[in-house]
Amino acid sequence: MKKLIPILFIALIVAGLMILLASCQQSGGDVSPQTGVGGSMARFAITGNTLYIVSKQSLEVYDITNGGDPAKTVKKDLAVGIETIFPYQDHLFIGATSGMYIFDNKTPSNPVQISQYSHVLSCDPVVARGKYAYVTLRSGVACRPNGGQSSLDVVDLSNLQSLKMVDTQRMVSPYGLGVSGNMLFVCEGDNGLKIMDLSNPAKPVFKTQFKDVPAYDVIALDSSVVLTGNHGLFQYRFDNNDNMELLSKIPVQ
Repeated sequence: MKKLIPILFIALIVAGLMILLASCQQSGGDVSPQTGVGGSMARFAITGNTLYIVSKQSLEVYDITNGGDPAKTVKKDLAVGIETIFPYQDHLFIGATSGMYIFDNKTPSNPVQISQYSHVLSCDPVVARGKYAYVTLRSGVACRPNGGQSSLDVVDLSNLQSLKMVDTQRMVSPYGLGVSGNMLFVCEGDNGLKIMDLSNPAKPVFKTQFKDVPAYDVIALDSSVVLTGNHGLFQYRFDNNDNMELLSKIPVQ
């Protein structure tokens, strides 16, 4: 399983790139900051002509105006334990084992850190929507060696200079997550996929769980989701009645 999970993450990255390219073609070739859609556990993101890559302790920025010859513009050194990056509007949300970094991205070639939300040592995928960020903390793994409770945290972004947690809910084994409309999808690994109602975005409410759909990361679109599971990459259609229909799959042996 440890060898399989990285392969599935790579598959989800490829799916994100396919969605990005399809969106680009539909818009006439211009890529806006919200054109591409990636998973919450991704280590890279694209906004416009800028590529962002996070390593274990830094954020690297590349100008990809000439896609065949990317040019590094800046490197931002961060604390050890950087894991994920999620672009939203004019900001970059970077998940780390010790918390979440928020960068102002109005100047894409040189993002500026404006805030940091700290939590106990844990694995930390993050997505954002509106005035809130949603963070999963997973226990029982190397990035949280002292144990503790797995959870879904909701962080108020109204004041980016003073972030505060407004809700926390216990989870079993949370990995990636994604938002579509008023639905929050939380991957629980071998324990399946949870759907939360975001009618009140500050306090997600559990709706249903698909225990037979192992999920590690998710790309959430308007009416479908792309998931990585135990045996490959899966695409499901969903509706507001909590129904999910398998549309396609790419198996991984």
